[in-house]
Amino acid sequence: MQNINTDFKTNPINNKASQVPPEERFREAVFSLLEQVPDPEVPVLSILDLGIVRDVKVIDDKVEIIITPTYSGCPAMDAISMDIRFKLIEYGYKNIKITQVLTPVWTTDWMTENGKKKLLEYGIAPPKRSTNNEDEMPKCPQCKSANTKLLSQFGSTACKALYQCNDCKEPFDYFKCH
Repeated sequence: MQNINTDFKTNPINNKASQVPPEERFREAVFSLLEQVPDPEVPVLSILDLGIVRDVKVIDDKVEIIITPTYSGCPAMDAISMDIRFKLIEYGYKNIKITQVLTPVWTTDWMTENGKKKLLEYGIAPPKRSTNNEDEMPKCPQCKSANTKLLSQFGSTACKALYQCNDCKEPFDYFKCH
């Protein structure tokens, strides 16, 4: 079993630890573990990259992780909840509560810029900001051409649409804005 430092008074995470309340250092340690939990549908993204982790609450030895699904009824949420629980248990956390909240509604604007970069490198066109012109076609993640067309509003998952590049002819998923 791996251990993560939770004794912040005797073994601080960093030099500034004495200036940060113990609960906040505990919370930061949990966030660092959540960075290791991949999205089961797009494993190149962590759940933090995806932006579904809304908050981490720490009260005494209890950790509550608050998550928001990418859409209501997302089938990956059960797997994500289990993966969070397993990751925290792996590091010795025992009193874990995972709460799913539907409001505010998740938006692709909550994805990290690093997460969008990872999507592109993985071959999925990342979402544009939801305030951008929705008529603008996504660029091909293979050849970077903007000469693309929509094949289907539904891609490999409900969060994605299927496009094709008119230049290189490759089909690709586009992570839909919402």
